[in-house]
Amino acid sequence: MQQPDWLDWAWRELGVQEVEGKGDNPRIVEMFKAVGHQAITDDEVAWCAAFLGACLERSGRPSTHSLMARSYLTWGQPEPAARYGAVAVLSRGANPALGHVGYVLGETEGQVFLLGGNQSNSVSVAAFEKSRVLGYRWPDDEAAGDARLSDLRKIDLAESASTDTAQISEENGALENMLIASDAQFVRALDHVLLMEGGFSDDPYDPGGPTNKGITLSVFAKWVGEPITSSTRNRLVARLKRIPDAMVREIYRTRYWQPADCTRMPPALALMHFDTAVNHGVGRAIRILQQAVGADIDGEIGPQTRARTAAHPAAATLIAYAEIRREHYRSLKHFWRFGKGWMRRVDHTLLQSGTLMAQAASAAEEAVTIEHRVDVEATNRKGDTDMTTESIEPQDTAKWWGESLTIWGVIVTALSTVLPVVGPLFGLEITAEMVRQLGGQLTEIIQALGGVIGTLLTIYGRVRATQPITRRLVAVKL
Repeated sequence: MQQPDWLDWAWRELGVQEVEGKGDNPRIVEMFKAVGHQAITDDEVAWCAAFLGACLERSGRPSTHSLMARSYLTWGQPEPAARYGAVAVLSRGANPALGHVGYVLGETEGQVFLLGGNQSNSVSVAAFEKSRVLGYRWPDDEAAGDARLSDLRKIDLAESASTDTAQISEENGALENMLIASDAQFVRALDHVLLMEGGFSDDPYDPGGPTNKGITLSVFAKWVGEPITSSTRNRLVARLKRIPDAMVREIYRTRYWQPADCTRMPPALALMHFDTAVNHGVGRAIRILQQAVGADIDGEIGPQTRARTAAHPAAATLIAYAEIRREHYRSLKHFWRFGKGWMRRVDHTLLQSGTLMAQAASAAEEAVTIEHRVDVEATNRKGDTDMTTESIEPQDTAKWWGESLTIWGVIVTALSTVLPVVGPLFGLEITAEMVRQLGGQLTEIIQALGGVIGTLLTIYGRVRATQPITRRLVAVKL
């Protein structure tokens, strides 16, 4: 039996294992670099896909450039059964985002034997139940060296051989821009979540147990592939306390950000949805979103949910979303212990989401203003127009910022989210929970009306936003 050349590279790494303690195995770090993750320098980041991808890259074949094992489900060509040297993609637990990947060496009736990385923290041969196999894949030799895959989309140049080179370049450029924008959005949302989660904690009332940077011990143990037992627990807790930032990012990206479909959402909603997925779980976050926009509540984001989300006013979605989160918190048995912090988390997340929405509205307003000015200048340059320069002078048609209904809409919406946050600074607990305890609903009514009015003003302002904005001095007497 002829051995595939990518297996030649794989066998060379047999026995490579993680370094215990603070050190890192440079051979494993090099695997991350081979698949495009130069920033990762820690061998405790899940690396089964890095190992497999590095062997492919070194043999001249494209990998998915992803650290997600399941990214190989759309790579190459499908194989109907186990084949020597084929890539096997396996499930790992109940989470649909997690998996394992390795090279097939053989099989029995109920098991498949894989040569893979991060198997007992090393490159080794191990047996896995066939019930875990999600699929077998084989490299597409025709696309070797040309195909480019990503977590979001695959551009198969082999199928585009007849396509104009400029068009392919344009598609690659568009994909690159999309990936950059998505990554920046993820980093911003992750910074917020890490701020909310804090550092290491082990509260006896917290059902999650030991947690560091929002990563629970059970999640960490599954990620590194080591069960929690009486003999491993203390060591795993110690490793969790020094969990590397690169691993934290990858866990959040693959367990929450991508499964919750945050990549497809505008920044304001993505921030709220991501924070909810981390704190409540991906499935519940999706159900909360569906309830907020009036979609069928099935816990899966499909065309209907996306359409309802796109059609629903952003401010109204965020306010409804936040209130559903509050209602869920109140139903939890540990609300007496963590409720105050949970409510503040929702308020702060809503505030940050409102800020992002305001920034987006301001950018849109500026874009319309620039577009208008370009149209004016183009009209002025035309020699066949009957309009004079004076009749379309920008200064004559400019409007003061205070006349911008879009800006006022954003201000009103922002205030409805800011007040519950800044109230405690002045000794006022302006939260929906306190209002309920006092028997009143005034704050919630103000929030709801503020959101509705702000949304209506924003929509109306967008329709009327056709004039450039100029500054105007205003004298205010106090």
